[in-house]
Amino acid sequence: MAHIPQRDSVTTIAPDGSRRFLQPGDVTGQWVRARRAFGWLLIALFAVMPWIDINGNPAVFLDIEQRHFYLFGVTLGLDDFWLLFFAISGLGFTIYAVTAMFGRIWCGWACPQTVYMEHLFRWVDRWIEGDHLQRTRLDGLPFSQPERLWKRGFRFLVYVALCWLVAHIFLAYFVSIPGLYPLITGAPTAHPTAFIGMAAMTAVLLFNFWWFREQLCLAICPYGRLQSALIDDNSVIVGYDARRGEPRGKAVAGITTGDCIDCRRCVQVCPTGIDIRQGLQMECIACTSCMDACDDIMTKLKRPVGLVRYASLNELNGGQTQYWRPRTILYAALLGIGAVVATFSLSQIQKAGFKLTRQPGVELYTPSPGAVTNFFRAKILNKQGREVRFFIETEFSPVPITILNQSAGLVVPPEGEVTFPLVIMVDRAHYTGEFNLTVRLRSEDGKTRLKQKLHFLGPDPAAPTGPNPTTR
Repeated sequence: MAHIPQRDSVTTIAPDGSRRFLQPGDVTGQWVRARRAFGWLLIALFAVMPWIDINGNPAVFLDIEQRHFYLFGVTLGLDDFWLLFFAISGLGFTIYAVTAMFGRIWCGWACPQTVYMEHLFRWVDRWIEGDHLQRTRLDGLPFSQPERLWKRGFRFLVYVALCWLVAHIFLAYFVSIPGLYPLITGAPTAHPTAFIGMAAMTAVLLFNFWWFREQLCLAICPYGRLQSALIDDNSVIVGYDARRGEPRGKAVAGITTGDCIDCRRCVQVCPTGIDIRQGLQMECIACTSCMDACDDIMTKLKRPVGLVRYASLNELNGGQTQYWRPRTILYAALLGIGAVVATFSLSQIQKAGFKLTRQPGVELYTPSPGAVTNFFRAKILNKQGREVRFFIETEFSPVPITILNQSAGLVVPPEGEVTFPLVIMVDRAHYTGEFNLTVRLRSEDGKTRLKQKLHFLGPDPAAPTGPNPTTR
């Protein structure tokens, strides 16, 4: 007898506490086709992004080793890491706004777990082991049965290959495609860290997609548990129209029934094993499989489709869906403000980085009869794909100063970083005490200009000239 899902228990847990493995039924329809097309688009984008060249670099390349990050033609350094605030907060407000309006549409359409599980690995299941009835029968066979042995063995090898491929594509985002090739073709002993990392990631992916599967959504992912806080009666969800479907049952003369014939087709196709007719549940990932399954039955019965559909609880109860309400307006406003500020911040990103710090291990300043000297350590980062000559100049200073050995500028290689000592000197005749100044980094073409404020240290002008013992 088929298991009947209950709201107060997890479908994948048997009464004795053991794991009940699900074999969802196959389904076709407009929603499944649309999700499949969108899912394969996401998989294709993930696969080709490291191959796309923009300004001499991959479209997305997170070069942690060199501390450079390339995002669609924009080069970021560690000094631009503060932009992560906009990325993280923007992602948060986007999730809040989308969930408040459209429920768990992220889970059903764009979550990597759903995309790869439903559109890649379950396709392998059907290709090798057949439909859900054949897979269920295979589950009941002993492990020693030749049919189960070769089918499960072959499927396992295909899973290993796919997990290996996904893991290496993911690695390409951090080492680039040219950097990935020698890692694949070289001996593991030549790059043990990368080899162990890829073996571990392949194993984790294999464990997830082969055995853990829907448990990631049910037991680990916190998103479903946030529904009670993010979703209200006006949020559009995948829901069952009980007003139209009840009382459920097959059409019998003299008995009034709703449109639902209790065929349980919606339960058979659910990847998390729930009964959507029991209402909104944490386990529902809004995958729309039950919608297409029910529409197919309604079409065969010549009844209107949409018994299970995208709708809000208000609509399912006979009311109207109010899309714009205080919480969605607030989320959208915060998201819009963040987008404007983030856009402005991105427009201010320079093609170079410039940092001045006190030179460690030397005197803070060196007084002499002729001049007072301060020692700094300068760091210049060139974010461009070509070498650039930079000049360090004084933009503001209350007294004339001299920056030693900077008249010819300094050439920084493409996407390179140069650190060197910088000596700033003030003639004793002009020195009147400590002061603030502004130093500017300028590229030869004048398109890059960065400033940094400094504090020039020195002795009391009235004190006699002598050695300075203070060091850092």
